[in-house]
Amino acid sequence: MIVLGVESTAHTIGIGIATDKGKILANEKEMYQSKKGGIIPTEAALHHRKKAPLLLKKALSEARLKLEDIDKIAVAIGPGLPPTLWEGINFSKKLKKPLVGVNHCIAHIEIGKKTGKLKDPLTVYASGGNTQITAKIGDKYRVFGETLDIGIGNAIDKFARNKGLQMPGGPKIEKLAEKGRKYIELPYTIKGMDLAFSGVVTSASKKETNLNDLAFSFQETIFSMLTEVSERALAHTEKKEILLVGGVAQNKRLQEMLKKMSREHKAKFHVPPSNLCGDNGAMIAWAGIIKKNKEEVIAKPRWRTDEATL
Repeated sequence: MIVLGVESTAHTIGIGIATDKGKILANEKEMYQSKKGGIIPTEAALHHRKKAPLLLKKALSEARLKLEDIDKIAVAIGPGLPPTLWEGINFSKKLKKPLVGVNHCIAHIEIGKKTGKLKDPLTVYASGGNTQITAKIGDKYRVFGETLDIGIGNAIDKFARNKGLQMPGGPKIEKLAEKGRKYIELPYTIKGMDLAFSGVVTSASKKETNLNDLAFSFQETIFSMLTEVSERALAHTEKKEILLVGGVAQNKRLQEMLKKMSREHKAKFHVPPSNLCGDNGAMIAWAGIIKKNKEEVIAKPRWRTDEATL
């Protein structure tokens, strides 16, 4: 079986192609960027509408396939921004193939499990719009901790914008942090098993000091918060594998912290290849292949990880 995946939950429009043997044949994507840095949903949707046909052509060419060779279309139907979700759904429907609706968060997890050959991991999902610590219990993923306000990637981008850095902010903050030496105290907000990042962003944005030190301190604080909650979830679930997924998973310092914590608990640690960490169509295609339950293909902007089934 050959499945084409369509990702359009937020700033990225992605087209990927995968087989039921686990081979990724193509993974094309384009990211929308506004002039001021934040996502304007209607503009992002127009961007996706313009780019989708071009990406489809490139993906089919890369896979050396024709549209007739595709058995079905998997499309991310949530969570995400309504205008961009509907753009992906409408584009998928026009291809006149059997459709399967996929949960974006679960797609991140499942592509990570595949690339790491993991069986039953505790997953740390760190992206722009989402921050969750999850594990599969029965036929569903359960959330053991999550953000109470904004996603960790959104927090990094907001801090970067407030300091006059152009988007995407994550790589720029990471590079500045590598040069930082002095730790500046910032709010460390954990409530039970949940996290809050807004206060850290506000405090760091207001400080007038060396930007390298501030970026270093910002990263150390938010990543330590995430690692602490992840360690508690690991102890509770007694999992022997830790998976880090999402766009922020590309950050080397976060990888380092979680890897060290994994070693201390004798757990295997894995992060997918960089091109499969950020939003992409290949992960949607793979999730469509392994999905057994049918979903109505409509936009579900607030579709939680623990509400979806495989």
